[in-house]
Amino acid sequence: MSDEFGLVEPQEGEAFGDEWEEIDLSDDEADRIAKRRDRDFDEFRIRMKDADQFKVEQSVFDDATFAAIYKLVQDGHIDAFGGPISTGKEANVYEALGPDETEVAVKIYRINASDFRHMRDYLEGDPRFEGIGHDKGQVVRAWVRKEFANLERAERAGVRVPKPISVQRNVLVMELVGVADDRARRLSEVNVENPQTAFEVVREYMRRLHRAGLVHGDLSEYNLIIHEGELVVIDLGQAVTIHHPNAEEFLRRDCHNVAKFFQRQGADADADSLFEFVTADEAEEEDEEDAE
Repeated sequence: MSDEFGLVEPQEGEAFGDEWEEIDLSDDEADRIAKRRDRDFDEFRIRMKDADQFKVEQSVFDDATFAAIYKLVQDGHIDAFGGPISTGKEANVYEALGPDETEVAVKIYRINASDFRHMRDYLEGDPRFEGIGHDKGQVVRAWVRKEFANLERAERAGVRVPKPISVQRNVLVMELVGVADDRARRLSEVNVENPQTAFEVVREYMRRLHRAGLVHGDLSEYNLIIHEGELVVIDLGQAVTIHHPNAEEFLRRDCHNVAKFFQRQGADADADSLFEFVTADEAEEEDEEDAE
């Protein structure tokens, strides 16, 4: 793989503190469309159910899921669906065409099949989801909106993530990193030619996430991908705020996994040192630099 791993730049004018955006968990337009069931939506739903890529999923994609896709098509975020990029226990990711034939990824969470208890572990304690109920559908919708908000926040902080585009109910549209014929590879799948440089990029992204108030919570070689010399952080659905009661535990686990992988690749990486780097106080660093 290439030894060129450039850092992206934070967005200008962005400053992060302990403030958090409000995340609306009320019914969205997809729910209203599913309840209204007008002729146009019914025709769209039938076409989607007849599409080859969705036939095997009819038992887990309810009408409101098709309504979410319908709304995203209406809003111009999706023009045409391709095949699945990946399938998992909780979600499928599909390749699709967006505006001007740009390629996008559509991540569809299965409300009936998602790991409800696993999701609650990461939602409870997050100040954006205080008082979330026990309804499974609401928990899954909260998870998808959290993933979208985390991607937005990470991108503003200068962390290379798939660009979030739109969200409806249990469906998330984002940038497709790579294409079907030239897909991005997970770090677990490649031999990194310059592991020290790659490690330094990853640890900087971890620090930027932390300073933006987020901990990934599941970071490893399986949630880092590389495409055209860029390292990209993916799967931010479980990312928690630094106020979460388990934030430090999750961060130490991330540091252990990342350091262990890059040690095997030959980099000078240590979990404790990585944790200290990620959590270093920005003001103290500036004072040290001034003293030098």
